[in-house]
Formats: sequence, structure tokens, C-alpha cells
Amino acid sequence: MQAPVFGAGIWHFGRYVDRYATDGYGPPVNTLEAIDLAGKVEDLSVVDLTFPFDPAGLSVAEVAGALQRNGLRAVAVTPEIYTRRFSRGAFTNPDADVRRAAIELVSRSAEAARELGCDYVKLWPGQDGWDYPFQADHRQLWKFSVDAVRELADTFPDLRFAIEYKPREPRNAMVFSSVARTLLAIEEIGLPNVGILLDFGHSLYGGESPADAARLAISRGRLFAIDVNDNYRGWDDDMVVGSMHPIETFEFFYALVEAGWQGVWQLDQFPFREDSVQAATDGIRVMKRIHRAVCAVDRQALQAAQRSQDALAAQRIIQNALYGPYQG
Repeated sequence: MQAPVFGAGIWHFGRYVDRYATDGYGPPVNTLEAIDLAGKVEDLSVVDLTFPFDPAGLSVAEVAGALQRNGLRAVAVTPEIYTRRFSRGAFTNPDADVRRAAIELVSRSAEAARELGCDYVKLWPGQDGWDYPFQADHRQLWKFSVDAVRELADTFPDLRFAIEYKPREPRNAMVFSSVARTLLAIEEIGLPNVGILLDFGHSLYGGESPADAARLAISRGRLFAIDVNDNYRGWDDDMVVGSMHPIETFEFFYALVEAGWQGVWQLDQFPFREDSVQAATDGIRVMKRIHRAVCAVDRQALQAAQRSQDALAAQRIIQNALYGPYQG
């Protein structure tokens, strides 16, 4: 079985802030410094870059040079359409000029992605949604979202656009909130270069089975990318992979491998108080262990257990692969 390619969002190596530490947990980290930190992580091959680059004016050529000297490739560019500028929405903002500014920002990101040779542009419109009942016309929010993504995908037919769904945060409810809603939107968009980035943690805390969500997206040819992390299910904690839900994490990756999915196994961890290089190293080591365990699963026995829906037999088979045979 071919070994996976491992990646990480470049924000993994940045400075984190929250409402209790608005000055950040650690010093500022610009784009080039973050790339240099990513280059220190064993077995890390690709990164997802946020756009605009930091500091303002940093060129694509400079970013490409930093990637090259660290032996890395840009797998994606993520436009920052979720910041304070778009606090009332990006694609769904009530101001038409702001909606146009969001599309123009994604367009510039797409041009950078094209120049860097990325696999996709990631769309995470975290401010697109609502907070209160009756705040918005849901039909209008849906139309704004679908029309914006369709326009972008139609303008850049040579690029793929991956929508990252999430149930909530920063808005109390988001337009692209589940795998099912996002697939409905993609069907309505009607273009082949629009798909899903499935964030394991978003799926967990949205009440989904990440393995089931992955299979649903794969069955329609729309799983373009994944981000992996872990959480307590009540929030998007972005903890180290497998630290809370090892069996469900294993099931998720098993589903990907069984379906023949060939994408990057990519980290989306937020090490607020931990060393970012060590956290990435640990996350990749967990994924490597999971890959070895996937290879060790007794597939015939598991299929037999699943045909009879024998939960205990299936658990024993998975535990043997993940932890080793029971010794007594």
C-alpha cells in the first residue's frame, strides 16, 4: 500500500490569539518564518498557504523560494474571507461591494495558486451565515453562496475549489454547515471543479461520523481534500490527531484507503500553548501509525463482521490492527 503524503496548514506554525490573550500566545510569525518552521517537521511535504501573504507585498516568487529551500510544495491557497473585514459575511454580505471584494480576493488567491502549482483553492466562508432567527432571508444567503462559488469556478476552470464546511463559528450557523448541505450546493453549482475539503474535527463536532461523511463525498467524486485534528465534540478544538477519538480517526482513514482516495493527509491543528514543530511531528507520527494499522486490518474478517453488523467482532478486529493482538 502506497505511503500517504503528509501536509499541514501553514497557520499551524503561526501565532494564536483568543479573547483572553488578544496579544497572542507567542510572538508574531510571518509567512516566510512559518514556512521555515514547517521545513523542520520530519516527513512534512506540502503546506496550505493563507492569502494575502504576510507581510503585505510579499510576492509569490519569494514564497516559492522559501518553499523550495525547505523542500516543500504548496498544495493549496486559502483566501482569508473570514476576517473582520467580512464580519457580516463574505459571499453573503448585505453590501454588494463587500461581496464583490470577497470574490476579488479569492480571484487573486486563485492566481497565486495557479502560479504556485497548487492542487486546489480552499474556500472557508466562516462569516457566511446568521446568528439570530429572522436575521436573514435563508433563500438569499443560499443563492449568494451558490452564485459566488459558481462564478469563481467558472472563471478558473483549470483550478479546483474545495469548500470546507463547518456547523458554526464564527457565525452561530453557517451556510455550508454539513457534508449533505455542501453536496447539495455543489450539485446546484453544477461544475466539475467544485468539491469538499472535509475537516475531521468539523465533522465530529457537527454530529457526523467523519468516515460516513467521507464515503458520501467520495461516492459523488467530490472529496478533494481533508484536514485532520481532534476535539471534545463540543467545539473545534483542533487538537493533535488521535488524541481524543483514536477509533473514529482510524475508521476515517480506513474509509479513505478502502475507497482508493489518493489525497494528502493534512494537519489542521492549533497548538496554542505547545511547540508547533513538535505538535506537527507528533500528528504525522500518529498518522503513520494509523497507516500501518490500516494495512494490518483483516479485511475479510471485518467484511464478514460488517455483513452481520456484529459490533463486538468488528471492534476486536480493529483493536488487533491498531493496538496489537490481546495478550491476556
